[in-house]
Amino acid sequence: MKLNELRDNPGATKKRMRVGRGPGSGKGKMGGRGIKGQKSRSGVAIKGYEGGQMPLYQRLPKRGFNKPNRKSYAIVNLGLIQKFIDAGKLGTEITETELVDSGLVRRRLDGIRLLAKGELTSKVSITVTGASAGAAEAVEKAGGTLTVTARASETEAA
Repeated sequence: MKLNELRDNPGATKKRMRVGRGPGSGKGKMGGRGIKGQKSRSGVAIKGYEGGQMPLYQRLPKRGFNKPNRKSYAIVNLGLIQKFIDAGKLGTEITETELVDSGLVRRRLDGIRLLAKGELTSKVSITVTGASAGAAEAVEKAGGTLTVTARASETEAA
């Protein structure tokens, strides 16, 4: 086989349909768009338009409420903390800045909240913004201490 003999498998490639190239092409004159109307023109984006009728998304009732100043916490599970301790990325004194520096949490957001997923076996001292009851219980059971603090911005505002 030579380079000039290379071919694709029969039927692997299909020729592009050239629209609007005369009646013999099978897609001549109107180019498969039908006769007149908005959709036969170029540059039309209809999407949610229902021909002057009130669109469905506007007819349906709105539900719920999104609190504009809600808190967003970075979440950490106990199992992940134990994994990072075993890997030597975290020590026995764990604060929010150490969690970010170790790479366990990307950003603090409005604080870091500790959840009880996974198991903690090391005796550690953890200081975070929030914690679930199960997480607090698991830390004490392992012989460690858990301190829940308010962020500096919250204490200044109060």
